[in-house]
Amino acid sequence: MAAGRLRPRALPAGPARLEWAARLLALLFFAGLPLAVIVAARPDDGVVTLRATMPEDGGWQPGHLAARAGEPLALRLTSDDVVHGFAVGVGPDGRRPDERETLVLPGQVTPLTLTFPMPGTYTYYCTRWCGPNHWRMRGTITVGGAELPTAGPPEPPLYARLGLDIDAPHPAAVVPAAPPSAARGRALAVAYPPALLARDAYLTQSPVQVWQALRAAPDLSGLDDGALWDAVAALWGRNTGEEQLTLGAALYAQNCAACHGETGAGDGVFAQAGVAAAPGHDGHGFQPATDFTDPALLGAGNALLGGKILRGGMGTGMPAWGTVLTAAEIQALLDYLWTFPFPPEAG
Repeated sequence: MAAGRLRPRALPAGPARLEWAARLLALLFFAGLPLAVIVAARPDDGVVTLRATMPEDGGWQPGHLAARAGEPLALRLTSDDVVHGFAVGVGPDGRRPDERETLVLPGQVTPLTLTFPMPGTYTYYCTRWCGPNHWRMRGTITVGGAELPTAGPPEPPLYARLGLDIDAPHPAAVVPAAPPSAARGRALAVAYPPALLARDAYLTQSPVQVWQALRAAPDLSGLDDGALWDAVAALWGRNTGEEQLTLGAALYAQNCAACHGETGAGDGVFAQAGVAAAPGHDGHGFQPATDFTDPALLGAGNALLGGKILRGGMGTGMPAWGTVLTAAEIQALLDYLWTFPFPPEAG
């Protein structure tokens, strides 16, 4: 070998080689530690990235989050495909912890911070119709914190207190020959039995039950069947108001019209899409969206329909809204649904 040329140093053999490798790994570890500390201390550390995709592609990812009551939960919202919306449903106390709807735009990141007032499980959901399975875009947030006050046991829903089977059919035994009119009913100046004027009758009885009670009243024997249906429509109309109907119409447009149709006839743009997908739906039959203009529906009342909204329809594409909407919102939605069989100003 020529003078002055350095020879490459041979690696140790046997146990010495293992010791050398261990020292090298330790050196690399400590050399990278400052960088790791810098990364862990970034300002956005602890912020959860929540990605939205079409339900067929996974929906919300992750689909479950955890938080502590009274402590902020920082989120970064983004979409991988189309415009979605983000909102949080009601908590154990029946109230929504945050009233905001946040748009989730493709390719953009939107920061959002939430604080939950009490422990429990909350549902977050998409507020923008993104496809036939839009209603499946839901996730849960488990909020801990046993040291904070918790909500007491919930009161059973009205349909349960009345012993109603909301999965059984309830067709009306009697139906009107023509669409009833609340306007004509108000013009009749009917002397209603006091029990039917109570709000409890509106909440617990079906329209056909009230019609039968009117038909049995001796003082109303001079009215024909159609006039009595107009009287029922007027009774139903007196239990709501413009503010309630405005809220119900907005909720219906946002959450229901895509399946049930703008006029409530069960002909929404996604109604047939759900039926077409039915054969592969766990082997069960698929019921089409309810037609709220069908006179047979007058056999169902607020308690039964409210139970369907609250719990969802078993064996159908109807999702549960009890973890999303407040009790007042569900009632406003019910008030609006009755305008389909009982047009408030028709005639």
